Amino acid sequence: MVDPRMPSEPVTPAFAGRAPMSRWVAEAGEHLWPWHRGAFAEHRLMHTLALVAALAVSVVWTLAAAGELASGMVIGWWFGWSLLEIPVRLKTKPYVKEGPWWGARFRRASVMDMVCYVLFKNLLIGAVLFLTLKALGRLVA
Repeated sequence: MVDPRMPSEPVTPAFAGRAPMSRWVAEAGEHLWPWHRGAFAEHRLMHTLALVAALAVSVVWTLAAAGELASGMVIGWWFGWSLLEIPVRLKTKPYVKEGPWWGARFRRASVMDMVCYVLFKNLLIGAVLFLTLKALGRLVA
């Protein structure tokens, strides 16, 4: 039976059947890692480029933590990574959570769902990283 409250069909991620604490840890990993295990078998070029970009943006954050890069440069790289993460997630993990954050309902994501999810998620992660760098006195204006 179709749930009229869901804008698209329900999806059950692989980690959904775990115990609550284990499921939350696995879900945190889902937010941070955009690929699934078999992702590199299909669409090899796109995933290789995304992996290189992920390594590059990690280097950018490391240089920012060392006080070597201006904040505008970091923001540009982070936004570029966010735009690249959208098609990667659409190919490998095409679902978003439906309902409250503590719930366990997931549904198939449209392109706009994924754009909103990735950009908001990365905005929050970037804000935490910037606030941490600012608190450590490492942020270059």
